[in-house]
Amino acid sequence: MTDQPYHHGKLREALVARAREVIEEAGVEGLSLRQLARDLGVSHAAPGKHFRDKQALLDALALDGFRSMNARITEASEAAGDHRSRFVRIARAYVDFAVAHPVLLAVMHSTKHHPDASNELRSIGEDGMTVARAIIAEAQEAGELAPGDRELLALVCFVSLHGAAVLAAGNLLDGTSIGALTVATTDLLWAGMVAGIPAPRGASGIGP
Repeated sequence: MTDQPYHHGKLREALVARAREVIEEAGVEGLSLRQLARDLGVSHAAPGKHFRDKQALLDALALDGFRSMNARITEASEAAGDHRSRFVRIARAYVDFAVAHPVLLAVMHSTKHHPDASNELRSIGEDGMTVARAIIAEAQEAGELAPGDRELLALVCFVSLHGAAVLAAGNLLDGTSIGALTVATTDLLWAGMVAGIPAPRGASGIGP
């Protein structure tokens, strides 16, 4: 076997792409650099030129996942419409990604919180929350939402939508569609922020 097809920087991208397929099919436990090498028809040593170990590959997967997810969230936030409709689009973008890629999403969040996570990963891992805080802030400043701790409110939105997505990915909604649940969740979240439910003391500053 030869790594000839992956010269000129193409092997790294091929490894990440194949690894993403593998974890969705067999979970993180089914991922190995040696197997990826066999899958791609390269020498067992070839992946080591790009990833020192499995954790380094997971870091790359997390970065790739966040870039893909954040692009969808950003596109949703920049779409035409009022603050509420954009908020709903952002929520749907996250939920759709989470349901379509549950294992990758778990890798993204767990790797982001790994003690050895890079600054780049920690930063890009916060971009989605930054978008959520921004739309909440805009709506508050426009008088559409009550004043409140934007960071905590964004966290509550994340927890609620993430929970819905995890249940949907696990087929645990007992027949309720994820679309209907997302609509109901965003309606309740928006109504709560309009009402201005007070945040508990000392709860701000927490991140997902």
